[in-house]
Amino acid sequence: MRAEPNHRLAAVMAEAGASNKGLARRIREVARKYGDHLGTTHVAVQRWLDGKGIQRQTAVYVAEALSNKLRRRVTPQDLGFPSIAHIPGSPAGTGYAGSLPEALNALGSLTHQCPEDSRPDETQFPDADVHSAVLAWLVSRPEGVPSGASVTRRIGMRDVAAIRTAAGFFMQLDFQFGGGHAHKAFRHYFREDVLPLLGACYSAKVGEALFKAASEISQLLAWSAYDIGNHALAERYLLSTMRLAQVVGDRMMGARILTNLSHQANYLGKAPQALTLARASVEGGRAGSTPRAMALFCAHEARALATVQDRKGAARAMSEAERFFERAGSATDPEWLAYMDEAELNGEFCHCFRDLGQNTEAVRFAERAVELTDPKYARSLGFCRMVLAQSQLLNGELEAALATAGLAVEAGDALQSARFQRYVDDFRREVSVRAAHPVIQRFDERVREAMDGVGGTDDG
Repeated sequence: MRAEPNHRLAAVMAEAGASNKGLARRIREVARKYGDHLGTTHVAVQRWLDGKGIQRQTAVYVAEALSNKLRRRVTPQDLGFPSIAHIPGSPAGTGYAGSLPEALNALGSLTHQCPEDSRPDETQFPDADVHSAVLAWLVSRPEGVPSGASVTRRIGMRDVAAIRTAAGFFMQLDFQFGGGHAHKAFRHYFREDVLPLLGACYSAKVGEALFKAASEISQLLAWSAYDIGNHALAERYLLSTMRLAQVVGDRMMGARILTNLSHQANYLGKAPQALTLARASVEGGRAGSTPRAMALFCAHEARALATVQDRKGAARAMSEAERFFERAGSATDPEWLAYMDEAELNGEFCHCFRDLGQNTEAVRFAERAVELTDPKYARSLGFCRMVLAQSQLLNGELEAALATAGLAVEAGDALQSARFQRYVDDFRREVSVRAAHPVIQRFDERVREAMDGVGGTDDG
């Protein structure tokens, strides 16, 4: 049966003003960037225009080449190629994107990846690549939203409001039940309802609000992947989201992404990288962030400093965080920052004092954090209770520590969070040296009953 001409590919090429030879050259350049050396020529392009088949990976390269030319996202489906899910080994989130279409294509590919299906060979980026991305963001300038002049679909503030409402819902789902509950819904919503809007037509005002709202959802995708325990996927989302925030010069969101990267590095034992990232968030966010946001950034610098046992530096950073927090009511914060309240600040500080071995202070701040935390932030409450239990244990208060940890485990039995599971496992290891003690045996039984069936594993 004779193949039908690919009119969709022809239409997009015409819109981009791309000849067969010109497109072939661009495809080779895109492939080379990912270490793939193709011999694509104008002959191959003509075959695709005639409706002949194409390799799935090559279709991804064609879409990116035309995306870069048009400065808007183009998918393989837009070009009349078969529906393509993520292909193992394809360029999904390969660092800090050089262009907006590249970032959007990376995010689109990432949404096809399930965190629980990570490949054994999938690793995080080398430190040098992360630092290069940070530098690129620090010296970047807003490039402005794309015009979308050739697109017929037009959107307005109602569309943006819908995304912000969804972001608030997803954030609460993540806080209350953990990343394992929420990530699949995040991915589907971002891929099907958010990414298509970024390629629509809108005013500059709507476009700025739209990109900020999209960054919020994308950041939540990263955070939930991190909470599940897929650190490579989380890092790819974070770097792509940072590139998304650059479009409209959203320095506060960009600094928040750096804080998240610092948090993750600290969690994985990469203390020097955590400190570099935290300091970059403080300095990079200083010019465009509210006092509440700066309190968050400084608190994470304090946590990184506590990890490297810089007691003086950690005390300075905590003092700066407190000073910024005292002025938190003097500016209008974005909705995504609402969780950064007094309980959250005390929670960050109790981690700092625990890591510095200042157990009396750790207990005091952890007790305050537990007292102030709204139960809807179930995961944060679980973390603070576990830090309190660890600090009580180090103070020689065994029964109090076990009671606190038991409460955390029972209240957190619905959390699908690899991070919470690690807090529990770390505490169990710390008490295991006294495993013969009857009260510890009873505690272990409580943990087994409460955590049975709770999702989330962590390989880091």
